[in-house]
Amino acid sequence: MADGVEDLLRALAPQVLGALVRRYGHFDTAEDATQEALLAAARGWPGTGPPDDPKAWLITVASRRLTDLLRAEQARRRREDAVARQLPPDRWLAPPADHGSDDADDTLILLFLCCHPSLPPAGQIALTLRAVGGLSTAEVARAFLVPEATMTRRITRAKQRIRDSGLPFALPVGADRATRLDAVLHVLYLIFNEGYASTAGERLHRTDLRAEAIRLARLLHRLTDDPEAAGLLALMLLTDARTPARTGPDGSLVPMAEQDRRRWRGEQIAEGTRLVDAALPRGAVGPYQLQAAIAALHDEAPSVEATDWPQIVALYEMLLAVADNPVVRLNHAVAVAMARGPRAGLRLLDALGADRRVAEDPRRYAARAHLLELAGDAEAARQAYLAAARRSMNLAQQRYLHARAARLG
Repeated sequence: MADGVEDLLRALAPQVLGALVRRYGHFDTAEDATQEALLAAARGWPGTGPPDDPKAWLITVASRRLTDLLRAEQARRRREDAVARQLPPDRWLAPPADHGSDDADDTLILLFLCCHPSLPPAGQIALTLRAVGGLSTAEVARAFLVPEATMTRRITRAKQRIRDSGLPFALPVGADRATRLDAVLHVLYLIFNEGYASTAGERLHRTDLRAEAIRLARLLHRLTDDPEAAGLLALMLLTDARTPARTGPDGSLVPMAEQDRRRWRGEQIAEGTRLVDAALPRGAVGPYQLQAAIAALHDEAPSVEATDWPQIVALYEMLLAVADNPVVRLNHAVAVAMARGPRAGLRLLDALGADRRVAEDPRRYAARAHLLELAGDAEAARQAYLAAARRSMNLAQQRYLHARAARLG
């Protein structure tokens, strides 16, 4: 499938699914119908070209298929009766499936629906990554560090609960919105991270996922005016700003210390910095605001050597107080190494080896290799780079790690 058609279908998929769920309900069946419409487009559009209105075409094809699927289900009338009892008469008729606006974006409504309070947190995040983020079940499984079969069952159960809930397709309000916001923020964070540093495959990053995460974060920030929503958007912008310098002419990974910072996107850095500066004084500081503040210090520094590492260490220690997890501890260890010397960071990394969640993570081995290299232990660093390469599932990262090991050999 041509890249242009693939990118278009990925961008339209959550919008089509959202339109169908808003018009017809039946989340799980609507997803099946959407996938069949996308498959038809993937087969036909590369040869004929997309229609004048690709979204309307997909909605029309998916709606027809959804109607067929619903008619084939023996329990259709029972479900319709159950929905009719739960909704007032003025909600029985929904707007047309292809009607919408930026103020009531179907994708954002779908995002909140996937974070339904009847679902456990893991189910909320998994379903949203699958239905809204466009990740495959295998990619979602890797994000959760569980087998693909386990994730398939988890997503299936989540769709069944959404189907049985009978709630209208609309944005939540009041306290309900507040309780679901944390899960929504975490989902967008995971989607962006998968786009910025793909866990598997040949590509180092996935522009489509990064762009969709940023688009949804903008909508969420405008909708909620929440400081953590602003912090998350700032973090995405400040991190994504480095993308042009992350790869060399041959597509190889370039670490931050070696990047040409003149290629970083200045407008995004300025916007992200403004957002985090405005969010920080507004009350309790959350993890996304703190991560954005760290990213801003990196982006504003003219070089690695000129970076304010002591302040970054202090921010990581504040982050550990509100969101202690092994990945934050890993990043804190690297910052400590840059501020106090590689041996201080290595002691913290070695202590993380006892944490099963990150002990075999390639990022820990890569960080350890880098700090061993800074400490002058070339052979130990080479072995650590090779160990990181063996554990990585991303081909671009594997090539980079093997190249670092070969340079030390």
